[in-house]
Amino acid sequence: MVQTSVIGCGNMGSALITGLHRSGNHTVTACDLDPDALEAVADYVDHTTTDVAEAAEADVVVVAVKPDIVGAVLDDLELSPEQTLVSIAAGVSTDYVSARTDANVVRIMPNLAAETGNMAAAVTGDDVPDEVRTLLDDVGEFAEVDESLMDIATAVNGSGPAFVFYLVQAMKEAGIEGGLEPDDAETLAAQTFKGAAETILRSDEDLDDLIDAVCSPNGTTIEGMEVLWDSTANEAVAEAVNAAEERSAELAAEFSDE
Repeated sequence: MVQTSVIGCGNMGSALITGLHRSGNHTVTACDLDPDALEAVADYVDHTTTDVAEAAEADVVVVAVKPDIVGAVLDDLELSPEQTLVSIAAGVSTDYVSARTDANVVRIMPNLAAETGNMAAAVTGDDVPDEVRTLLDDVGEFAEVDESLMDIATAVNGSGPAFVFYLVQAMKEAGIEGGLEPDDAETLAAQTFKGAAETILRSDEDLDDLIDAVCSPNGTTIEGMEVLWDSTANEAVAEAVNAAEERSAELAAEFSDE
């Protein structure tokens, strides 16, 4: 069992806690000053505490707080070089964190799908230990990237779920307009995205070939794809990703100025 603590039990922290609980491979301590937040995750952890010193006793300490209070948490967190601190705060560089702790620092950008074991995460650090790789494997898929690519990774997989929700909603609404019941339309749209994503991850074919495999000549799919190919939908998605990347860079600049 990997001894893990999660400091900060908000949306991302609680999603990670739930995912780790599902895996059964971790002894987890949850730390938060909000008793309601601790109560919400109590059934998924071995111990809850409001004391950062208790959380600091784990092998892997995950700091899952908002960027603007990362510095305050690090000031209260005493760790040794033998421990690993995992930061998931958007825009907060490993250099910023490393300057405030003796622990080995790993930065990750996860997403809320950690709760169901379907997380996509980008990870960076000089030394990513096996314990962290195990943690990430237990809650989804991850890619190791250079620190300089964390802003774009934040946009793709950190902000990406909201973009996907938007597209699922658009397909759902089209289904409703065509006569489907709202619940049925949502199930069909969401499951279609899930299945398509699984196909991508399991297939060696590139995306263009996968599209071609669904598009029978003179069939229904090719008619719909012609509309998308003639539209600027791809540009709109790219602009959304770019906007999120730019905001991540702005957040990083704010911390580098401190």
